[in-house]
Amino acid sequence: MRADQIVGPALSLFRAVIGLLFLCHGLASVFGVFGGNRGTGETLPLGQWPGWWAALIQAVCGGLVLLGLLTRPAAILASGSMAYAYFVVHQPDALLPLRNGGELAVLFCWSFLLIAVLGPGAWAVDTLLRARRPAATTDRRSVTA
Repeated sequence: MRADQIVGPALSLFRAVIGLLFLCHGLASVFGVFGGNRGTGETLPLGQWPGWWAALIQAVCGGLVLLGLLTRPAAILASGSMAYAYFVVHQPDALLPLRNGGELAVLFCWSFLLIAVLGPGAWAVDTLLRARRPAATTDRRSVTA
């Protein structure tokens, strides 16, 4: 198998795993499943800023990225939310992620940025939808009235 044949499926698996982890993280905070918010078994109060909204972004964007649907916009929003989490929540405690507990935020931020740049991969709803679209006419001047 050539390297170019494995890139699409490998990127798809990376995207799906990152999306699933982010989805689970958001669902835990919004609905209290999987051990709840940060393993406390509790949910965040509805509408609480910024925690509940961040968890909603995690659940929605995680699901979209998992499916490969609207992948790039969802990944950009997810990446930005994790950058915000790092700089607002973690970085004031210490500069380095190992010292301030922000490793997960940094890993998610850069992972979603990579997905936004490289796209969803071969196994994604976006890829299926793009393949079903009719080819656009490249030169409209060739159409005569």
